[in-house]
Amino acid sequence: MSGACRNQSSYDEHGIIIILVGKEKSMDKKILGQIQYGQTYAVIPARSGSKGVKNKNIRCLNGHPLMAYSIAAAKLCPSVSRILVSTDSVQYTDIARHYGAEAPFLRPKELAGDQSTDIEFMEHLIGWLSENEKAVPEFFVHLRPTHPLRDAHFITRAIEKMQRDGMATSLRSAYVAANTPYKWFQMGEEQYFESIVKGQTLDEANNPRQAYPDVYVPDGYVDILRTSFIVESGLLHGDRMIGYVVPCGIDIDAGNDLEYLEYYLKTHRHDLAAYLDENYTAYDGKRG
Repeated sequence: MSGACRNQSSYDEHGIIIILVGKEKSMDKKILGQIQYGQTYAVIPARSGSKGVKNKNIRCLNGHPLMAYSIAAAKLCPSVSRILVSTDSVQYTDIARHYGAEAPFLRPKELAGDQSTDIEFMEHLIGWLSENEKAVPEFFVHLRPTHPLRDAHFITRAIEKMQRDGMATSLRSAYVAANTPYKWFQMGEEQYFESIVKGQTLDEANNPRQAYPDVYVPDGYVDILRTSFIVESGLLHGDRMIGYVVPCGIDIDAGNDLEYLEYYLKTHRHDLAAYLDENYTAYDGKRG
């Protein structure tokens, strides 16, 4: 196989396939002939280790690891036919399987570091499916574990929106920014403030917020990726990205984010938390 992912498979002591990847210029275009149109898989990236919050992807929230909430969200979407977890950790694969997802391989460590990119793990996943199953889906629903509280109906509508737009290269969720950056300053060379908007004076930057267009902050609620675009371009999102507006939520970046969500779930009902409690035993953080 020639292309971005020349995969060589071996098995570790746990019977899990380890993929060795050789990076080249582009993915093998024969993958385009393996696309199963109408099929949508969810993919949940969950590398081990995190400098901000240790083992962030499996930190417990209301008795279940963060990863489980993304799995639950995908399970509640009728159009998602498979849920795949891409991880470099044997423990994480066990947790993923406990909650009903597939984790058929271990991601190579070189694709699971702090500097690793989303396009790298996606090319790796597509390459593995192509080599081992000779089939890839039309779309991937990219769900980050660090955005645990979602509404599955929003994800379903995002998939439908992407399916209807044959020209779109991807879809990304975002929420309306509470504070417009059109009013922000940057420091000039002589230590005087300047507007970050080219040609705008500082007095103009003091205009009411309503004078400016809405600006959107991308988040981890949902991305929809088109397999054919990734294979053909080597890019993840492209320039024809559908903007999908969602409610402002919380991405877990620090310990206090997790503490807030713990408090929130003690005082509010959420469908994903209820689904996990009704269908799975509580996870104690020690069991693999």
